Amino acid sequence: MTTNKICRETFIRLSHEIEQQIVGQQALVQRLLLTLLCDGHLLLEGAPGLAKTRAIKTLASGLEADFHRIQFTPDLLPADLTGSDVFRPETGSFTFNKGPLFHNVILADEINRAPAKVQSALLEAMEERQITVGAASYPLPPLFLVMATQNPIEQEGTYPLPEAQLDRFLLHVRVDYPDKNASRKILQLVRQEALNSLDHQEAPVLTKVTQEQVFTARREIMQLHLAETIEEYIVEIIETTRNPAQYDQELSSWIRWGSSPRGAIAIERAARATAWLAERDFVTPEDVQKVTSDALRHRILLNYEAEADGITTQQCIDQILINVPAP
Repeated sequence: MTTNKICRETFIRLSHEIEQQIVGQQALVQRLLLTLLCDGHLLLEGAPGLAKTRAIKTLASGLEADFHRIQFTPDLLPADLTGSDVFRPETGSFTFNKGPLFHNVILADEINRAPAKVQSALLEAMEERQITVGAASYPLPPLFLVMATQNPIEQEGTYPLPEAQLDRFLLHVRVDYPDKNASRKILQLVRQEALNSLDHQEAPVLTKVTQEQVFTARREIMQLHLAETIEEYIVEIIETTRNPAQYDQELSSWIRWGSSPRGAIAIERAARATAWLAERDFVTPEDVQKVTSDALRHRILLNYEAEADGITTQQCIDQILINVPAP
């Protein structure tokens, strides 16, 4: 068995183990792995109690990496994320104390509860992988992911994320309720966990993925074969969001603003990672279609008329995939 094959099988095994603990959310687990493999950031949106936070913590426990959870609140300050310069009287100089953003995996819990000045502190970190405090800049670790959650139900005490920040998330995933079968399995899992806790039994240990394996997987993913026709297909999808009138008049009446170039990058990388996890060395149109919704959901702005008529971004994306022929 080659080293590369071992690397891929380690990720697949970790995926199966996480699915045993995050019941009924296979799509969510896959998106977590895609984000890790694509060197991106992830925004999870869903009602309370759908295992968003648990899923991220479970993935982090399967990585040989530093993990830190930040609970976003309205009184949070930028320095609470980045760190700050602290004066040392004994030396008469300032020393930089690193903040939680200098960990490898960041769980930004309820990210939309913090005001704009805190959100702005994330912009540089998410895009440039560095922190600037005062006149000095500090690089973040080579393995750095922001995995954020937000609750779409409660509006009081929340702040809409700026479009520039939304665009920095590789994927925006909507988490739905589990079906009846999965709900029953969740009851059984929680009951077993409670019994294990009472009996002082340790939780099952996940397969550990090293940082070197993550970087090896990313390298393999970027080397997968991507046909020119698939590349053109991705570009055509993005072009449809920017010039919808050339493809569909109804789409044109819905879309106010289309996707940035990051949308095309997100689709390509996520499609590559999807193919890699499926143990293929080439990307198919189906790989592209599987990830397009999560890659574009937060990158398309609807106009006021469409919102008033109850049109959703998902309807736009579905219509785009109908209008753009697959190769």
